[in-house]
Amino acid sequence: MRNRWTTALLVMGLGSVAWAAGIKISPSQTTPAKAASTTRPVVSARQTVSVQEQAWGTADDGKPVKIFIISGHQLTVRITTFGARIVSVETPDRKGKMADVVLGYDNLEQYERSTNTYFGAIVGRYGNRIAKGTFSIDGRTYHIPLNNNGNALHGGPEGFSTKVWTGRAIPDGVEMTLVSPDGDMGFPGMLTVHVRYSVEGHSLRIFYSATTTKPTVVNLTNHSYFNLNGDGRGNILNEVLMIPADRYTPVDATQIPTGELATVKGTPFDFRKPTAIGARIGENNAQLKVGGGYDQNFVLNGEPGSLHLAAKVYDPQSGRTLMVMTTQPGVQFYSGNFLDGTQHGKYGVTYEKYSGFCLETQHFPDSPNEPKFPSTLLRPGEKMRSETVFVFGVMR
Repeated sequence: MRNRWTTALLVMGLGSVAWAAGIKISPSQTTPAKAASTTRPVVSARQTVSVQEQAWGTADDGKPVKIFIISGHQLTVRITTFGARIVSVETPDRKGKMADVVLGYDNLEQYERSTNTYFGAIVGRYGNRIAKGTFSIDGRTYHIPLNNNGNALHGGPEGFSTKVWTGRAIPDGVEMTLVSPDGDMGFPGMLTVHVRYSVEGHSLRIFYSATTTKPTVVNLTNHSYFNLNGDGRGNILNEVLMIPADRYTPVDATQIPTGELATVKGTPFDFRKPTAIGARIGENNAQLKVGGGYDQNFVLNGEPGSLHLAAKVYDPQSGRTLMVMTTQPGVQFYSGNFLDGTQHGKYGVTYEKYSGFCLETQHFPDSPNEPKFPSTLLRPGEKMRSETVFVFGVMR
């Protein structure tokens, strides 16, 4: 008789057509449509997906903020132009009961007041950390304002997560656009960024692209916190995680990579076989102590540039599953260690430690200062492209 881990692997397997809901391993070729309104939703011709646009308040800088509701087959996603954030993802459990599986807030004001959680946001220009906020391109040194233990995190104190993006509906989702001026947070070049969210069956695709007017560095990712049992329904320690990575990047006391690509074998970071998140999180391990839990970049085994597996997660209580695929070389697994009960999220829920986990598909932290790491350099005339897909399912 198959044990539950064998069953989980079969159901969560990349070849499971039923579970993956027919996901296509190729970039979306959707042509953008004109902006939708609340009275005239855009409906995709190739699938049953509707997109609605609503006003969602005014930001502190006076800019109007919108929220888009993308409704597909048993998958409803809300995206706001403030930080190009995922506000909610509703998907069914094994009994068909819908629940929101991402952490966040009820309104715009709460997002503006919270500067250190990055709930659901697109972070950049450089997601993750740059040592001492300093890097060089072609012999010229640049300095980013410091906002994390003497380093620059997620683009500095006023990164992309704090900006009001321009949003427009497309047939199966929404496209967000941001123009970051030359010198924004110290980064060189005017950077034009497009992030497209689209729903296909049970999957949420994120397609990123960027161009620049000067040589610069770019590392974009989405910072959603997931709890597959449902937002506010306990911690994530019993959720079962698999990451196909033989190596990870150890960090120093300020969470900057040492440059080593260390083996996961024999460490708490070996998730090559499905393992409960909480099984080893309390072990006496120096790397775990640095971040107060998991906050590590994993070197994915897949080929960068092609869509490959980044992670699989299974929640035994609800039966929900999540498969993450990406074209990026790494994924940052973060177990919500710095949630401390002071964050009051949607529905008035208090977010305690380990209330959610992040799987941030990315280039490696501090790549601009580590020549051995895959390059994040973008020059004029080039286009940065990447893609990440979240596939939601159920194991009955």
